[in-house]
Order: sequence, then structure tokens, then C-alpha cells
Amino acid sequence: MHEMIRKATRMCKTTVVFLIFAFPALILVLPALTWGNDKAGKEWHICVTKIVSHPALDACEKGFEAGLASAGFTKDVNVIYDSHNAEGEPSRADTISQLFAETDCDLIHSIATPTTQSVLKFVNRTPVVFSAVTDPEAAGIVPGGSVPGSKTGTHITGVSDKWPVVLQMRAYSRFVPQAGTWGTIYNPAEDNSVSHVIEMRKAMKALDLQLIEVHAANAVEVEAAARSLVGRVQAITITADNTSVANFEVIARICNENRIALFAGDVDSVAKGAIAAYGPDYYLIGYAAGKKAALILKGVKPGDIPWGPMEKFSLFINQRAAALQGVVIEPDLLRIADKIVD
Repeated sequence: MHEMIRKATRMCKTTVVFLIFAFPALILVLPALTWGNDKAGKEWHICVTKIVSHPALDACEKGFEAGLASAGFTKDVNVIYDSHNAEGEPSRADTISQLFAETDCDLIHSIATPTTQSVLKFVNRTPVVFSAVTDPEAAGIVPGGSVPGSKTGTHITGVSDKWPVVLQMRAYSRFVPQAGTWGTIYNPAEDNSVSHVIEMRKAMKALDLQLIEVHAANAVEVEAAARSLVGRVQAITITADNTSVANFEVIARICNENRIALFAGDVDSVAKGAIAAYGPDYYLIGYAAGKKAALILKGVKPGDIPWGPMEKFSLFINQRAAALQGVVIEPDLLRIADKIVD
């Protein structure tokens, strides 16, 4: 009888010891199980805002959806997108941001610098993932001193589209080595454009080239600005400026008429009439942003997900545009192109 009691006592002690060590693990596991059960079958509401529609930003939006879908968050299956276009108007961007602040968004995808700045004026808690933002620090989107690859510690993260301006200008100069004076068109109200032009000035100076800058705040002004460069420049390169990129075909038409070499920084504009572009694929920028968004929907805090640039660049060439603009492309340049657009 005493032996049975001793065995029972030992079993009780063993059970108590097991529970003491196992219970903390259960505490860690149970919230995860609860979170999964709470989210099972959930329909996610993602709000999207972009400053304007043009090939690069549209590609960014599609890439974002694909990035999320690759992680199991699929459009019209378990994700509903509420997408808005500010059509180049800052006031409209603010109206959209105010709407988001009053809407039950699980996450906001802000495409381009002006729209991201607008969202941050009105939204201070909902997770935000930006894409196609040229210089997040200079634009006040990430904390001052926040370098690429660092965590923001806030409710925002994302992917920058900062272009390799010096490398671009070196490449474009090889297409038109005789061009000593270049022009560019940008909207000074866009912080992304201002940051880019500052880099462009440095690159031009290093290459001993002259840069003529003209401003354009809307579609009508883009055409007038392009015409003002006729007779003054031998080549034009367009910055990461949404106003100009959205009206790229107008600039291309004027360059074709006057045999002015035209270059872009986003590869999506090559099909619109640029001779070449050495830059990022905006679909991949959106895809990378979508991957970050997926982490957030799985429970990671936005401020714990490092923001950073897209560092993969490609060279696209348009031979038809070159012929229209009076440029003969060297075979060596065609050989190193990642894609040749007809």
C-alpha cells in the first residue's frame, strides 16, 4: 500500500514538473493559434492611392497585388482593393487620404511621393506601405537619419525607386556623345522631382555637360515646357517626375518633330518614345512592396520591417524612337541591352 502511494506521489511530481516547464511554451503557442483562428476566412481591406496613372505607377500597383498574392493574399478571394487615383491633383490626394482615415482599411498602399506624404498627414495608425518614393527621408516619410535598410519604428515601411542618376547619364551620353546641352522638365511641387534634379545637376557637372531646367505643373505646361527647349538643347532626359512621365508621349512627339534625343529613367517610358532608359522595373518595385505588406498582414509591425531601395536596374532601348530622333545606336549598346523595344 505504501509503495503504491509513493509511486502515485512520484507521478504527481513528474506531472507538476512537466506542467511547470511546458506551460510557458503553451502560453507562447496559444496566442498564435488564437490569431490564426481569428484571421481564418478574413477578407482583408486594402486601400490604394496613387498620384497619377502612368505606365510605371500602374506597373507598381499590379506588382504589389502579385507580391501579396504570392503570400496567399489574393484579389477577389480574400483581399478587397479600394483603389483611388488623385489624377495629379494634391488636393484630390488629400481628399482620398481623409477618406482612408475614416475607412476601416487593414493596410494602405501609397504609390509615389506626393500621395504618401498626403496619407501621413491624415493617417497615424493604419499600416502604410509605400512604393515608388524617390527619397523617403528628404520627403519626411521616414524618420530623419533613417538610411536604406533600416527600420522606421513607425506605422510605415516600403520600397524606394531612387534612380542611379550618375550611371544613367554616363550611359545616355554614350548614345549621343555630341550632345553638350541637355534639358529636363519637372514639377517643383514634387519633392521626388526636386531630389532627383539635385542629383542630376551633380551628374551633369561631373560629365562637363550643361543642364537647362524647365518647370511644368500640369499636362498643358508639359507641352509648353518641351517646346521651350527646342533649339536650346540636343537631348532631353526626364526625371522621376510624375507630371512629366504621365505626359511622356507629348514630350516624345515634340522630340520626334525636332530630332531631339529623348531619354527616361523608368523602363516603362521606353515604349512611349524614349530612346533608352537605364532604371528599375516598377512591377518589381511593387512586388517587393507587396511582400512587405504580406508580412504586416501576418502580424509583423510595419516599423520592424526595413524600408529600402530597388537595386536591380535594366537597360531598355527603342530603335524606332532613335531613328525618329536622328540617333544611330552603336552595336555595343544594343548588345548589352536587357530589352530592345520595337
